[in-house]
Amino acid sequence: MFITDTFATARRAIGVNRKRSMLTMLGVIIGVSSVVLMTAVGASMEVLILSQISSIGAQSMVVFPGQKEGVESTLAAGFDSLTFDDVEALERLTTITSVAPAIFVDIPTAVYGREKTQPRVIATTPPYFQNREMPVAVGRVLEERDIMRARHVVVLGSDIADDLFGLEDPVGKQVRLGDLQYTVVGVLEPVGTQFFQNADEFVFIPLTTGRAVTGQKHVNVITLQAVGDFDLAQADVESLLRQRHGIVNPEGDTDEDDFIVRTSQQANDILGAVSLGLTLFITTIAGISLVVGGIGIMNIMLVAVTERTREIGLRKAVGARGRDILLQFLFEAILLTLFSGIAGVVFGVGLAGLAALIVDKYLESYDFALSVPAIGLALAMAILTGLVFGIYPARQASKLSPMNALRYE
Repeated sequence: MFITDTFATARRAIGVNRKRSMLTMLGVIIGVSSVVLMTAVGASMEVLILSQISSIGAQSMVVFPGQKEGVESTLAAGFDSLTFDDVEALERLTTITSVAPAIFVDIPTAVYGREKTQPRVIATTPPYFQNREMPVAVGRVLEERDIMRARHVVVLGSDIADDLFGLEDPVGKQVRLGDLQYTVVGVLEPVGTQFFQNADEFVFIPLTTGRAVTGQKHVNVITLQAVGDFDLAQADVESLLRQRHGIVNPEGDTDEDDFIVRTSQQANDILGAVSLGLTLFITTIAGISLVVGGIGIMNIMLVAVTERTREIGLRKAVGARGRDILLQFLFEAILLTLFSGIAGVVFGVGLAGLAALIVDKYLESYDFALSVPAIGLALAMAILTGLVFGIYPARQASKLSPMNALRYE
């Protein structure tokens, strides 16, 4: 009963000065909403990165041309360090299997009847689909006979098939890619984002057909599978390519590498580094915001103690103990931060949802995710802020002498 009455008194005191209470709550609201927003973004990015890891496969690795500053920049710069002779050499390694070279074919449009779309055309070999975990939904994937005869056949990603054919069965139909006609032999299951690109917008033609169309002599990417010990297989791949490319110190990592090997373990390491950095960033932002909000609450509560000195003296004169006064002001501080925390959670969830809508337009398969434990932690931190920063004003109020308080003007 005592706690209920004290709680009700504290709530009424907050309601009397609503504008001041709202301004006091602002710092804590910002702190809590920052925590919720950043944890939601972090959880969403973690889901996205994990999906990229799963798309690579535990025993898979992917080799790109270029240097280690980044895949996109090296490809854009026109690196052509990987050759088809490299592919043949890799196929001879006993620790490697399912070697699948691929080249990117610049064909701006795919046309069927009156329908037109913009595909990303990849010329490759049959193992590519296994290495990248791309199951077929209808028809088949590329086969060795397609490669041997340089056939004009195509396998469509699910989005391209939907754009061109809708509900019509594409298998056996003719699709025009650029100036040439191709027979659709299969449609892939939806696979979503791989390496941060929408793989459902890809179309696949035989490697030999793509080379005939482009005249390209270098390889854009090589996918392969390790046999047995993964680290040994990766070391064999790197050593072989360094030897073939005349790179010094073929047994060790070097900045002179003109290729990049990407593995699921590397993606996992990147995820760990991103998660750690995000955690530190969240902790810093939340800590600063909550400390600022806590100082604001303490200052406002001290002002409230001064303004309500006569009220405190009157309550003590009619029998209220110092503990009663202390609890009342402490409850006021906790209520302020609790309301701030709830408002911060609502505001943070709204911002996170808005951010997800914006990011999803530019980054495929970005799913909105919330961390419920993080929301609970944010609320607990808000309440703890009220408790810590409310103690000093509450103690000051509880120590006031009734006689001096009643004489206060």
